[in-house]
Amino acid sequence: MRYQEIHFVLKSVLFLNLAVALAKLGWGLWSHSVGMQADGFHSLFDGISNIIGLIGISLAVQPPDRLHPYGHKKFETLTAAGIAVMLIGTCTYVGWRGIQALTNSTLPQVTGVSYGVMIVTMVINAGVTKWEKRKGRELKSDVLIADSCHTASDLLTSLSVLLGLFAVHLGYPLADPIIALIIAGVIAWTALTILRDVTHSLTDQIRLDAAEVRAIVMTIPGILDCHQIRTRGLTNHIFVDLSVHVNPGLPIEQGHDIAHQVEETLKAQFEGVEDVVVHLEPEGHHHEKSEK
Repeated sequence: MRYQEIHFVLKSVLFLNLAVALAKLGWGLWSHSVGMQADGFHSLFDGISNIIGLIGISLAVQPPDRLHPYGHKKFETLTAAGIAVMLIGTCTYVGWRGIQALTNSTLPQVTGVSYGVMIVTMVINAGVTKWEKRKGRELKSDVLIADSCHTASDLLTSLSVLLGLFAVHLGYPLADPIIALIIAGVIAWTALTILRDVTHSLTDQIRLDAAEVRAIVMTIPGILDCHQIRTRGLTNHIFVDLSVHVNPGLPIEQGHDIAHQVEETLKAQFEGVEDVVVHLEPEGHHHEKSEK
C-alpha cells in the first residue's frame, strides 16, 4: 500500500513537471531568454528524476530473496542518489549556458506572456512541492523527500528568473545570464543536501537514540541490564541489535519469551523498526569486544 501511494505521487508529479518544463522551454527558446531555458531544463530534469524514482520504487518493493535477505529497500535510497546525480548534471549544463550567454549579443524578449508563464508554473510548483514533501514525510520515503527538494529548488529558481525578466525589462540584459548562474548554484546546493541524507542510510548511521532504546527495554520484567545497542537502516526500515542480561538460571523458554517481548515492544514504540536481534547474556557475564 505504501509503495502504491509513492507510485501515484511520482506519476502525478511527473505529469505536472513535464507540463511546466515544456511551457518554460518553449517560451524561453522563442524569447531567447537563457534564464527561462535554464529553468525549463531544470523542470525537465525534475521529470526525469520522477522516472528514475518510479524505477527505484519498483525495485525496492521486491520481497527479500536468497541474495538479498534484508530486502531491497535501499534501492529507494540509491534512487535518491541518482536524483542527486541528475541535479549535478543539470547544474553543469545551466552554468555552462549562463557563461555562454554572458558573451552573447542576443537580447531576450520580455513580454506579458513571459511573466504569465513564469507565474503560472510557479503556482503549480508550489503546490507540487508542498504536497510531495508532506507525502514523503508521511510515507517516510527518501525518494519523495529528495524529489520534493528538487521541485522546491525549481520554485526558487523560477522566482529568480521572474526577477531577472523584470530586470531585463528595465534595461539590464546581463541579469538574465547572471540569474542562470545563480540557478546553477541553487541546484548544486540541493544536490549536495540530498547526497548528505543518502549517505546516512548507505553508511549505516544510527537511527534510534541508544539511551531511549535502553530505557524502554529496561521496563520489561526479567531484564537486568541492556547494552551494545546498535541501529541502522532507512528511516522506515530500521534494524536493531542489542544485548540484554538475564538471570543465569533462566530456562530457555523464558529467555525466548523475553527476547520476543523486547522485539515486540521496540516495534510498538518506534515506528519503522523492521527487525530486532536480541543477544541474551547471563548476569555477571562480561562481554569483551575484540578490536582489530
